[in-house]
Amino acid sequence: MQRDSDFSISKKYRPDILIFLLLIPLISAFNYYLTYSNIQWNGFLLLTFSIDTIQGFIAWLIVRRIIFRLDRVLPFGPKPLKRILIQLGLTTLAGLGFIILTTELISWIIKGRPAISEFYTVDVFIIGVWFLVINGIYIGLFYYHTLQEIQEEKSKTQADFRGILVKSGNQELLIPRSEIAAMKIDEEYVLLFTTLGKKYFLDESLDYWEKNLPESDFFRLNRQMIIHRQILQGFKKLEHGKLEAQVNTSFNFDLELGISRAKAPAFRAWFMPNR
Repeated sequence: MQRDSDFSISKKYRPDILIFLLLIPLISAFNYYLTYSNIQWNGFLLLTFSIDTIQGFIAWLIVRRIIFRLDRVLPFGPKPLKRILIQLGLTTLAGLGFIILTTELISWIIKGRPAISEFYTVDVFIIGVWFLVINGIYIGLFYYHTLQEIQEEKSKTQADFRGILVKSGNQELLIPRSEIAAMKIDEEYVLLFTTLGKKYFLDESLDYWEKNLPESDFFRLNRQMIIHRQILQGFKKLEHGKLEAQVNTSFNFDLELGISRAKAPAFRAWFMPNR
């Protein structure tokens, strides 16, 4: 069960293993460049570089395990700041603690004395910065995959969209996708206009419908209007980069068709995707 949970969590951070298999040796090499001004290429350099790289890999695995544990007991949630701060603190302390302890142990075994003072004044600071970078990569991967999942779920939902259920007296009617023409805010309500010339009141807000209608067919022109592609004939340019959508002449409802300068590029890309 634990293994299945770890596998599910690890999917959120792919391809972290490949990233850090390549990145950690580069970090070790960069640390050498920052720390030593006169690097001599010999067997001792190869030995110390190998030890530092192995330390880096183990420290990364410790960080990875802590992040996976936090995903189970303290997910990011809608307010992720607490999780991020705790993750930064725990992973940096654990990672640095491991590096410091093993460095001291290796120094006593090989040299018979503690690590040099520059290790604490220079190296520890540099390594601490790298732990922040590692956390940044994991946080970025998490939100990248989360956004992908949201987009996939949204696409799936929108692909299955059949229409909108409306109330008409004591009836509930399904307005098919092909008959939806536009939506407009009317005082405290949202009005649904159909291609058959009918109007219905909707309970949900225009913001709700903007998020849930198929993006391929519907576009929010402004604060008051969402329009279906099928009733659009084109648009005309206004001053200061603004646009005004033009609808079929047979559709004679009073609509707010203005498009702001900020939204004009998105509307053009949506209306003429292959141009």
